[in-house]
Amino acid sequence: MDRTKKKKIIGKHGVHAKDTGSSQVQVAVLTERINKLSEHLDDHPKDDHSRKGLLGLVGKRRKHLNYLRMNKKDDYEKVLKDLKLRK
Repeated sequence: MDRTKKKKIIGKHGVHAKDTGSSQVQVAVLTERINKLSEHLDDHPKDDHSRKGLLGLVGKRRKHLNYLRMNKKDDYEKVLKDLKLRK
């Protein structure tokens, strides 16, 4: 993912301009990476190393989403709606 795309994502989901660590931003960035890897795996179905990386990213995103669900319910629902994730 290039820097400009990442900055757009951070600007859209961040609490303030330099917010890169909040769970909302992390979920958004991980979702973008997951989508790109999914597209790659559609073209290269036997790429098991990328598949393992994809599963790791999905696990990280799940941990951030669980944190938001338990501690910040409003932010959790907003992130799900903005990123069109199903839960």
